[in-house]
Amino acid sequence: MKRYSAFAIAREAMRHHTGWERAWRAPEPKARYDVIIIGAGGHGLATAYYLGKNFGITNVAILEKGWLGGGNTGRNTTIIRSNYLQDPSAAIYEKSRSLYETMSQDLNYNVMFSPRGVIMLAQTQHEIRGYQRTAHANALQGVTTEFIGPEKVKELVPIININGPRYPVLGGLWQARGGTARHDAVAWGYARACSDMGMDVIQQCEVTGIRRDGGKVVGVDTSKGAIECDKLGMVVAGHSGHLAEMAGFRLPIESVALQALVSEPIKPCMDVVVMANTVHGYMSQSDKGEMVIGGGTDGYNNYTQRGSFHHIEETVRALIETFPMISRLKMLRQWGGIVDVTGDRSPILSKTPVDGVFINCGWGTGGFKAIPGSGWAMAELIAKGHSPLTEEFSLDRFRAGKFIDESVAAGVAH
Repeated sequence: MKRYSAFAIAREAMRHHTGWERAWRAPEPKARYDVIIIGAGGHGLATAYYLGKNFGITNVAILEKGWLGGGNTGRNTTIIRSNYLQDPSAAIYEKSRSLYETMSQDLNYNVMFSPRGVIMLAQTQHEIRGYQRTAHANALQGVTTEFIGPEKVKELVPIININGPRYPVLGGLWQARGGTARHDAVAWGYARACSDMGMDVIQQCEVTGIRRDGGKVVGVDTSKGAIECDKLGMVVAGHSGHLAEMAGFRLPIESVALQALVSEPIKPCMDVVVMANTVHGYMSQSDKGEMVIGGGTDGYNNYTQRGSFHHIEETVRALIETFPMISRLKMLRQWGGIVDVTGDRSPILSKTPVDGVFINCGWGTGGFKAIPGSGWAMAELIAKGHSPLTEEFSLDRFRAGKFIDESVAAGVAH
């Protein structure tokens, strides 16, 4: 794999860009792999990458029924933060946030990480108490956050209206080292690095069945034929329940659509991410000037990947109270993704009842921010059978009642 650099760009410019290689190979599947990862989104590709980087396991196939990064990885709003209340959540999200900081250098691929900061607005007295508690918990967890007053919020976000008619801004939980990254670039960077290690990224390859010998996995059936493996990782977000049924077990998740939209591009006016849980909306400005807007999940289970008018109405109406200037903007485009949600709004990273099968799902609305940390932890679980970062997120917690309640932190799509 050629190294990307300013010198490489200059060299290729001199020869009319004829020397660039494919970013990743497009191989046909082999008959057998040590590990198969189902799902070539951010989490699946990160899992494969850290299997190779941290444990030297490179006889790996990443199978994708569509195109690389075409699921939730390419459909989210790119927010990165780690200001969670519960210790297990803060640990894995902070690991992820720290890996994002060096990801461009590690992958030799610019993922456009922008540590612009994230504010979670407090617009009720209840939220003030909740965010102050979270700030204290974060201090004990080693996560740098602080609760700030409305004057500081206004200083950081001049376009905000802190005296809203229904919900005035009373303060906010501020994480200065949170931010955003380019979602497509994260997937592309991981895919390029995996391919360079000899792994096979196989697109347009749908898994149609999972082969077992007694209680152990031995391979998968796909639209490109049968493939054998020793270990299998399922990383398919909203389709996790369907895939688990193929393997012979059930998951405590439900799938719902999460929608987002962007405005027409405008001049820079907002250089932080603002989340408003009370009115159910959040917003940031992209590098191209678009206002990236999102809200809560749909109120019913579904597998749609497109937008709907009621979501625009609910989300934009809420945000106009806090950001009156956006009332004059035109919508550029809208889309949806399929998220998988657990009862305690925390993910599942776990072994399964089938020997050799591992599951990574249940991230709900917070999957993008967790990509590198999730991949790091899942790779360790697959390679060693145990990871400190995944211990509390096992399937057994639902049987034992040891829930990791992040309903407040995950109250709005983030």
